[in-house]
Amino acid sequence: MCINSQSEKFLIAANQPSCSTITGSMPERLSKPSKRSSKPKGASMPPPKPHRPWQTLPLFNRLSSAEQDALDRQTIELPFTKGEFIFRQGDPAEWFHIVKEGTVKCVKSTPEGREVTLKVLRPGDLFCCEASAFAGSPHPGCAQAMEPTTILKIHRKTLLDVIERNPRLAIEIIQYLGDRLREVQEQAKAFALDRAEQRVASLLVDLAKKAGVSTPDGIRLTIRLTQQDLADMAGLTLETTSRIFSRFKKARWISRASRYLVIHDLPALTALANHSAPS
Repeated sequence: MCINSQSEKFLIAANQPSCSTITGSMPERLSKPSKRSSKPKGASMPPPKPHRPWQTLPLFNRLSSAEQDALDRQTIELPFTKGEFIFRQGDPAEWFHIVKEGTVKCVKSTPEGREVTLKVLRPGDLFCCEASAFAGSPHPGCAQAMEPTTILKIHRKTLLDVIERNPRLAIEIIQYLGDRLREVQEQAKAFALDRAEQRVASLLVDLAKKAGVSTPDGIRLTIRLTQQDLADMAGLTLETTSRIFSRFKKARWISRASRYLVIHDLPALTALANHSAPS
């Protein structure tokens, strides 16, 4: 059973220039009042099914019912509006998070003051800059809601206690962190070696896999991304990204429908991302 926090601090992102900007004291977030369902007289209602958000994650779905209950009792549920920061670069990494609803982007500020979007997270994704959370070090980046979003969070100590009692889970966590490290290495390699068009093509292919749905017109992304969002994710300037998008649209590989991106020719983008000339 998740609990709503009535004393969680929050940061408003709408008027903040950088994810690494630290502000002063902030007002407390109030939890949303729960809605009580009315039961008609004489009607029998089935008992509610236990809500176990951690069971939706492959890493934790093998835990026993008792362990799931222990996690769920310590889980806090928080709503965030579009643009709100869930945590900022440099904040202590004391919590693990799950996206319950909505979309979150992880962003890192460079020494030059530029912000690079490292990844986009969807419902069911676990995040917290996991290596930092396990080590107890500060967040190397920030997390920001891209739309109205609900986050589940649990303190690192609670989760580490569960891991200590589950050697198999500890091994899976190590493998998970290894996969994440490889993703970061591949991204760094792409930023260093790939041409701008290849980076944008690779980004679109990845988004199609993670946040795309098939439609008669092509693969439609389920999240709204501006060209600035995509430029940040590809590590490019807005001007360069706009030129590439114009070429992709002219080739009829992509288009926009109601502010959502539609991919019409995924094989062509995949070929370009793989350093091949599309047929």
